[in-house]
Amino acid sequence: MSKTSVKQRTIKDKVTLKGVGLHTGEDVTMTFVPAKENHGFAFKRVDLEGEPIIEADANYVVNTQRGTNLEKNGVKIQTSEHVLAALVGLDVDNILIELDAPEPPIMDGSSKFFVEALEEAGIVEQEQNREEYVVKDVISYKDEATGSEITVIPAEEYKITTMVDFGTKVLGTQNATLQHICDFKEEIADARTFSFLHELEMLLEHGLIKGGDLNNAIVYVDKEISESTMKKLEKAFNKEKLSVKPNGILDNLTLHHPNEAARHKLLDVVGDLALAGTRIRGKVIANKPGHFVNTQFAKKLQKIIKQERRNYVPDVDLSAPPVKDVNQIMDMLPHRPPFLLVDKILELSEEHVIGLKNVTMNEPFFVGHFPGAPVMPGVLQIEAMAQTGGILVLSTVPDPENYLTYLLKIDNVRYKHQVVPGDTLIFKLDLLSPIRRGICQMVGRAYANGRLVSEAEIMAQITKVKGE
Repeated sequence: MSKTSVKQRTIKDKVTLKGVGLHTGEDVTMTFVPAKENHGFAFKRVDLEGEPIIEADANYVVNTQRGTNLEKNGVKIQTSEHVLAALVGLDVDNILIELDAPEPPIMDGSSKFFVEALEEAGIVEQEQNREEYVVKDVISYKDEATGSEITVIPAEEYKITTMVDFGTKVLGTQNATLQHICDFKEEIADARTFSFLHELEMLLEHGLIKGGDLNNAIVYVDKEISESTMKKLEKAFNKEKLSVKPNGILDNLTLHHPNEAARHKLLDVVGDLALAGTRIRGKVIANKPGHFVNTQFAKKLQKIIKQERRNYVPDVDLSAPPVKDVNQIMDMLPHRPPFLLVDKILELSEEHVIGLKNVTMNEPFFVGHFPGAPVMPGVLQIEAMAQTGGILVLSTVPDPENYLTYLLKIDNVRYKHQVVPGDTLIFKLDLLSPIRRGICQMVGRAYANGRLVSEAEIMAQITKVKGE
């Protein structure tokens, strides 16, 4: 995991689109709403009691037939991928998507109209830096049943290549590549969804494309069309006359790109991988991608990211001069030995702090805490974390010596491994939200011997000393 120097982004104003859902055929109003830092992407069903929210999370994927469908506590969002692709493609991090129906509007079957709406709303930077998952090893997922496979390999930025092979003469093999996410708008956003005639016949029979018309889907004709089938299509799409173009598609529209199908598959990959919840720095290679393999890969990535985030040991040079030595720490903190539990500050920014404590046999608490088998008390590990975090919050005021730091709340405390004499404890604390009115919310983790030993979420407040 890596905190980049790139700031998180949201939109300046709300913006609304109206249309129909492709599969439900329901009229729908969708509004993009600005969201705070670290919010991510989430859908809100404003048509339901309590206006429930469904986060764009791979764990909520319940069905990938004809789109990526999410469900949380019985509340559903259908066909989420085109909207999510637009958000990632425009480099947006935090958005709430309000819907008064279960499915976003299909528009023309691409992400183009969502991109235009977001640009109309205006994109603005936020205070906190973006977190990014830096791919260091090859990660793959393969669906043995279909042969579909997705792999991500190390790269300097987020890149995607899709290779599709439908085994039909009309479409055959196509490739598409996005070298830079900033090119999404120009190269990928207008690639429309598509269907083969044999799929279309089945969907029509089952009443599954109620919102479909021939302006939001490319129809590839992969078989002979009987006169009766053509009449059914003309009736379904409310067209007087349909025919097949020489390039094998129905004559409802003109292709935007010769490889529009592969580009749309790439669009789907971008949208589906947004469900991993973290930006990716790596090159994705997708062979015969589909919503099932895409979302399974997103789940796999999400697990790896979560595990690495928990076990990530800060990469610090213990021999380098500290940002603050123990005397400078005592200039800021009111604590003194034996209750001063941090020896050095190794890194300090506006959003994080890394501190160090050498645990020796001379610690006074070892005298009475399991003297025969000395173990550092867990509560003192949390106290040491809090003192390290105190340096972070006190560094925001010009006269830290005139302030005291008080704990307000500790949540989600977990102890993983014992800390014993001889260990070097590394504390890393990251802000969960910007410091406001002297109140600081942090997630703290302690590491020893290359592994996580304890963690907690800490809320603290600095207060000016009376009389100063």
